[in-house]
Amino acid sequence: MLKSIKIENFRGFKSFELQQLGRINLLVGENNSGKTSILEAIQILCSRTDLDPFTEIITNRGEDFWDDDGKGEHQLDISHLFYGHEIKPGSKISISANNNQEKLDILIAMLRANNTSFRYDETKIYEENVSSNNEDLDEFKKLAFITEWTNNELPPEKLSLYISPDGGLPIDSIMKSRYKKSLKLSSTPKTQFVKSSSLKTEEMIDLFDQLVLTPGENIVAKALNKIDSKIKRIAPISSQKLRYSSDSRGGFLVLLADGKRVPIGSMGDGIWRILGLALAIVSAKDGYLFVDEIDTGLHFTAMSDMWKMIWDTAKKLNVQVFATTHNSDCWKSLAEIAQQENVTADGIRIHRIEKGKEKSIVFNEAQIVIAAERELEVR
Repeated sequence: MLKSIKIENFRGFKSFELQQLGRINLLVGENNSGKTSILEAIQILCSRTDLDPFTEIITNRGEDFWDDDGKGEHQLDISHLFYGHEIKPGSKISISANNNQEKLDILIAMLRANNTSFRYDETKIYEENVSSNNEDLDEFKKLAFITEWTNNELPPEKLSLYISPDGGLPIDSIMKSRYKKSLKLSSTPKTQFVKSSSLKTEEMIDLFDQLVLTPGENIVAKALNKIDSKIKRIAPISSQKLRYSSDSRGGFLVLLADGKRVPIGSMGDGIWRILGLALAIVSAKDGYLFVDEIDTGLHFTAMSDMWKMIWDTAKKLNVQVFATTHNSDCWKSLAEIAQQENVTADGIRIHRIEKGKEKSIVFNEAQIVIAAERELEVR
């Protein structure tokens, strides 16, 4: 379990730290304070050199493009990952964490290819005393995108890809690198990222398919039952038409206590959100769950049950949770869990993110409970 995180030169953060991390970490703060960016940075670190989450992070924000007016190569505009939205030789992103006795680091660097001033070997990325102010587009032809993940207890992992003449990272090159690294990636911890808009129908069915006839299937059913006691079982609809439907709430049937089978879309946004959260956390066993605006679609009366499900499942399956919210009811419901459960060993934390500050303001279990009791604002 991660205990602290340091982020440098990533998106809106020149330098930022999260300390005293717990099993559940709820990030609060004003709009555009960087809460979602922190989730992205931690997921990139935990994914090592697996660039699938990296690709999804960028495309979800619309930071991708097609060259030749949409008829050419699909590319990622990685400049927006770097502080100041620009890349040049020597630009670097560093994300590091302490994990009990382990230290994890990932370094993403833009190095000038075939230039002795920047060199990359089997263990380290080196930058020597040379700078460049050339911002002409042709300079991208000489840049390499280097990713290096290190752990003091495991061999380092590294990946090197070239930047296109358009200044983008071609998705085809990422797919080729995935094939070459498929054996190494089998040991990468699982991560699941749930956006504020919830998972798509196809994504949820794929996650459910992995849980069929496993204990995880029962955990998901029990999670829905906590929100609506009439729900006994859940199953995906086999129709391929529904599976790939653009409908935001479809693809599943629920079995009710009276024996009726009801489309989940008829039961409201809250049930759909809880289903996505339950599928995601069970599928992240021994890994990490990231949820943006975790309270989306939930009435305040359902939030305590949601947090209870998250807390119980995270402990049982060894999942560390990072989530964001703007909702006062959401963090106060988390305070109820902090007060009722024996959370000291693993920990529940609220981290307030403030613009311009290099560290979060941390509230531990006792402080969260006091803040809720005295109607103090932590957001």
